[in-house]
Amino acid sequence: MAGVSAVRRFPVVADLTLVTAGAMAANVAGYLLQLLAGRWLGVSGYSEFASLLAVQLLCAVPALALQNVVARELVRGASVGALRGLQWRCAVIVAVVVAVLVPVVTNALNVGVWACAAALGAAPALVLLSGEQGVLQGGRRFRALGVVLGAAGILRVAPALVVLAVGGGAALALCAAALGIAVAAIFARFVAGTPASRARTGTTPASRASTGTSEDAVVHAIGVLPVLRAAQVQAALMALSSTDLIVVRMVLDDADASRYALGTIAAKIAFWLPQAVGVVLYPRMAQPTHSARAIRSALAVLSGIGIVAVVCAALAAPLAPLLAGQDYAPIQGLLWLFALHGAILAVLQGAMLSAIAVDRTALAALTWLGLVVEVTLMVSFARSIPTLITTVASVAAVTTLVVAVVVLRTADRDSGVRTPQPERLP
Repeated sequence: MAGVSAVRRFPVVADLTLVTAGAMAANVAGYLLQLLAGRWLGVSGYSEFASLLAVQLLCAVPALALQNVVARELVRGASVGALRGLQWRCAVIVAVVVAVLVPVVTNALNVGVWACAAALGAAPALVLLSGEQGVLQGGRRFRALGVVLGAAGILRVAPALVVLAVGGGAALALCAAALGIAVAAIFARFVAGTPASRARTGTTPASRASTGTSEDAVVHAIGVLPVLRAAQVQAALMALSSTDLIVVRMVLDDADASRYALGTIAAKIAFWLPQAVGVVLYPRMAQPTHSARAIRSALAVLSGIGIVAVVCAALAAPLAPLLAGQDYAPIQGLLWLFALHGAILAVLQGAMLSAIAVDRTALAALTWLGLVVEVTLMVSFARSIPTLITTVASVAAVTTLVVAVVVLRTADRDSGVRTPQPERLP
């Protein structure tokens, strides 16, 4: 039995390795961009750049939601053609919303209109890119997905770094990044291609017949509404992980806001480092017979990786001023706390992904409540970097604990799992 278990476990480990390699290439490129931007733009200019990146992350919510919906529906037997039609509809909707948001965000954050337009203008391309990533994820084509993830990160960052290196400002760098994302979307479409068989998704005509599900029923069930439901889950998570970068511009001076923004790199590393865990296990979460076990495995692995990330951040803290400059020395001793914040959010992300996988998105209300509490406490009481990061980490911890408990109990109930009771002697 041990040998059989090892054989079954090996493909999962291989998939995690492949996706992790691609995701880490993208993440390292992203962290390099923020690190060098912090040095080249200085404490007076980096805050605008970091805040717009945070807004861009929030605008990527529909893209992340679309990827999850595409992967889920592909597992359930939807056609790739129907799913690509869905991603184009979503891209058009996002483009319209972005056009409305540009002047609002420009005034709210007091940033340049061109820089804001460049940051938000990348959102439709992100939707198309994520839709193709969902095709690869739902089809369990993890090697190709790893290639796309890595290439997308490099194509997004490399042009922006070149612009910053030659003295360009935030607006030009963000424009270059948006162009790179568009190229990455084209590349992803080429890699995903048009799968000719449903065998890759694990869904066959026979299996659909046995469950009473026709192809037409699956195709017609796909619409924008499931993406909107998934988007509000992703929005809650992204808001909880990014709103602090926006609020700090309101409660701290520019220098401290830039220091806090650089500290969040440690949080982002801890948050995105285990991204592959959710990506690989998500198709199993979408299958009722495997959902509970996949959720437990994901949360356990995410917690373990988070502990390692916090320890590494504490050990590497003395290097921060050497890499980013002495202006950032005041946050050196807080990097472990930033990493803890990111690690906690990574566990929350795993729990919320499981909610999308089984289409129980009402659970996001708990995360939205946590966001309201976080913003209220930050605006009302937090006036220093230590207070701010302690507040957001604490709120994230409580929110994650509550969500994880609800998710696990729901998964056990849906799968018919019950806690074993001690046997009674006759």
